[in-house]
Amino acid sequence: MEIGILGPLTARLGRTSVVPSAGKPRQVLALLALRSGTKVPVETLFHELWSYDPPRSAATTLQTYILQLRRMLAKGLAPDGACPKSLLRTQYNGYLLDIPMEQTDATRFDRLREAGQSALRAGDCATAAIQLRAALDLWRGPAMADLQLGEILSIEAIQLEENRLSTVDDRISADLGLGRHASLIGELASLTARYPMHQNLHAHYMLALYRCGRASNALDVYRRLHGTLVESIGLEPSPKLQRLHHAMLNADPQLDVVERKPDLARA
Repeated sequence: MEIGILGPLTARLGRTSVVPSAGKPRQVLALLALRSGTKVPVETLFHELWSYDPPRSAATTLQTYILQLRRMLAKGLAPDGACPKSLLRTQYNGYLLDIPMEQTDATRFDRLREAGQSALRAGDCATAAIQLRAALDLWRGPAMADLQLGEILSIEAIQLEENRLSTVDDRISADLGLGRHASLIGELASLTARYPMHQNLHAHYMLALYRCGRASNALDVYRRLHGTLVESIGLEPSPKLQRLHHAMLNADPQLDVVERKPDLARA
């Protein structure tokens, strides 16, 4: 079974889609998938579906949604004759989607992201860029884009989007370490417009511009960010960004140093 969370919800058994059409069973499937291999308590499912005001019929209604999901699973399992209850299991006061976590794109994203971050910390920008780009390529749009999200899935979606943005930040760090500053200019212009107070992205943009011989544009980026931060939240840019700004004003030669790890395959 393959489940996609990083975009519109998808779930397939072989070539058969097992995503229900109704909204609330889709919520149940998404939450079970995000916690695959772990029991999801009935109370947690109630809270996702109805917040703090579950109807008196909540238990019966949830059982109906589970039955609908099992009927969808049965369609995909039909060629093998397997029982859907072996995939979507009832446990004491809860339900469990019994599939390996690797069968969800969210888990694969996390593992690629962690591998890329480890490579980046080790100074291996080439490996980091490959792993982080592979993680980002799993995304097909906003997380669970076609679902009506309750409180629990909303929190999960926010966390996934934060991890996605962090991965973009790290991938750009790796690309800068590989001397790809010229190819990053357009992407960073878009990202800093979308996230006008994200200081790391602005620092990347400043450095890419500076290394392309556009020091005045890099300083303009700093001035705009400074104005936005002071006006919006009454804070100065971080010490790290202030040091970068000062280094550019003084044409510090270290700003042109690109950290490359030798390509051992070509050594």
